[in-house]
Amino acid sequence: MTQAAPKSTPAPLAPGTWVGGYRIVQKIGAGGFGIVYRAVSPTGQEVALKEYLPAALASRASGDAPVVVARDKRALYRIGFRSFLEEGRALAQIVHPNVVSVLNFFQENDTVYLVMNYLEGASLQQFIVTSASLNHAKVLRESTIRSLFDEVLRGLRVVHQHKMLHLDIKPGNILVTDDDRAVLIDFGAARDVLNQDGKFLQPMFTPGFSAPEMCKRGKPIGPWTDIYAIGACMFSCMKGYPPPDAAKPDCRSKLETMVQDLHGKYSNYLIDLVLSCMQTDPQARPHSVHSVQKILTTPPKTVWRTTGIYEYEATELSSDALPPTAALRLGRAQQP
Repeated sequence: MTQAAPKSTPAPLAPGTWVGGYRIVQKIGAGGFGIVYRAVSPTGQEVALKEYLPAALASRASGDAPVVVARDKRALYRIGFRSFLEEGRALAQIVHPNVVSVLNFFQENDTVYLVMNYLEGASLQQFIVTSASLNHAKVLRESTIRSLFDEVLRGLRVVHQHKMLHLDIKPGNILVTDDDRAVLIDFGAARDVLNQDGKFLQPMFTPGFSAPEMCKRGKPIGPWTDIYAIGACMFSCMKGYPPPDAAKPDCRSKLETMVQDLHGKYSNYLIDLVLSCMQTDPQARPHSVHSVQKILTTPPKTVWRTTGIYEYEATELSSDALPPTAALRLGRAQQP
């Protein structure tokens, strides 16, 4: 590994390059932790190849040049290196249709590579942008939101059962495949929570989708952190844009104001779930992914009572569905 100051964005491997027995076809994406390629395996299978190459710590002048890391960045680079490798080991144990599959992982070129299934489709972010541009009353239908996030939660539940966190759930990291399957991708910020020793890189913070505890050092993170992001993603599906930045002190008041015009378009039941998942206090959020699934997939019992010119909607929720602090709307008056 060359010891020099990192320069601009690292150059990707050139098409036709062989690495670990895989042939690079083309670069298909890049992020804070590295570069993703479409590649072909030794058996001819099309795969996605993810290369650890953080632009803030390392550089590469050209596709066939060595990785360059400055001396004062080497310790951080190695911490991220080990974390990336552990990510591969952990994800390779998870086989679930709603979680991207890691088929292999290896070290080469002074870095680490993860081999994943190559999936055809579009991100949820692309669907939201397209739907919002149509200026319909609803960005995505409630039935679509419920079915899509039921799948996402199934995958996330398995991730949590393996003692892992995603920590970067957002519409851009939810892929809707061509066969209509929702898949959690890009675990670049994931951490094995059994091995946290305080010596890993700070997780990515995505304004609007990252929970408040992620912007403050020393605050505990856990499954509740991913649950916040799930609520934020559902909000985006309803509004067409991200919720307020949790790092801002007025985030909660802005959020409650922004959901007001969703009443009448979406059920109070779904709106309450979003607000519950996005509580500032982690203890006030649903206590597990299973709790969120239960709320999302169990329709409320609705009884309509008519008195004069008003109709009153009484919605019954199971007592264990939401934490005690959640704001449940019972007997909301609505004009016919």
